[in-house]
Amino acid sequence: MEIYLEKQQITSVIDALKSKNRTIGIVPTMGALHEGHLQLVKKALADNDKVVVSIFVNPTQFDNDEDLVKYPRTLDRDVALLETVSKTDILVYSPSVDDIYGGNTVSQEFDFDGLEFEMEGKFRHGHFDGVGTIVKRFFDIVKPHNGYFGEKDFQQLAIIKKLVEKYEIPVKIIGCKIHREANGLAMSSRNTRLKPEYKAVAPFIYKTLITAKEKFGTKSATKVMEWVEKQFAKHDLLELEYFIIADAKTLKPIKRKLNKKAYRAFIAVYADDIRLIDNIALN
Repeated sequence: MEIYLEKQQITSVIDALKSKNRTIGIVPTMGALHEGHLQLVKKALADNDKVVVSIFVNPTQFDNDEDLVKYPRTLDRDVALLETVSKTDILVYSPSVDDIYGGNTVSQEFDFDGLEFEMEGKFRHGHFDGVGTIVKRFFDIVKPHNGYFGEKDFQQLAIIKKLVEKYEIPVKIIGCKIHREANGLAMSSRNTRLKPEYKAVAPFIYKTLITAKEKFGTKSATKVMEWVEKQFAKHDLLELEYFIIADAKTLKPIKRKLNKKAYRAFIAVYADDIRLIDNIALN
């Protein structure tokens, strides 16, 4: 498997492939790959001739320096995992910070029509400017036909779709369903950092979402949110940061249910010092 460390290398290869009318997909990642990432790669391979998997821990989307330092960097293991999917049709792009930012490691400022101020945006200042900056940079370098992103980061997916729309970037964005562990916990690179006692109770998050969805069929959004808050208030190990029921398109919190509107529940929970997020479609 070829690993490219510099943008000039990857763009040269992509240009050659495009000259032969090959289709290119991209799966942007920060590494520490797991089965959820591999499902994105498999979907991308089914749709495209070649797939670029970027492996880059992006400093501009971290609002916590300690989190950035602790984020696992496992390139050799990541490449070995990708080789179990394909040794010939995946191109790994693992650049340095300088290759991406050219010595000016700052985010571009974006207007995502308010999507960036909801949920994660309220708790992680500047996060989505960092996400927009790096994704746009990868699109500029790789110039893929299709981009693949998981629905676990549903707000991020919505923002990337908005990025492509507002900047008229010729990339089709494809959202892929959340891949879960056998116990229901949404797969995340952060899961590997969970201490055993927290790993054991973390599935409570998804179980709560499932019950919240059931309750949403007959109860108001306010009642469902109050119920969720009470469940976590009684929990010894998990600390609820937020639970929000929102319009799936605008991401704005619901005031009252309306017919023909799609709603989604979003949750962020601390398991010790590890922050876990999840979401579920409600209708």
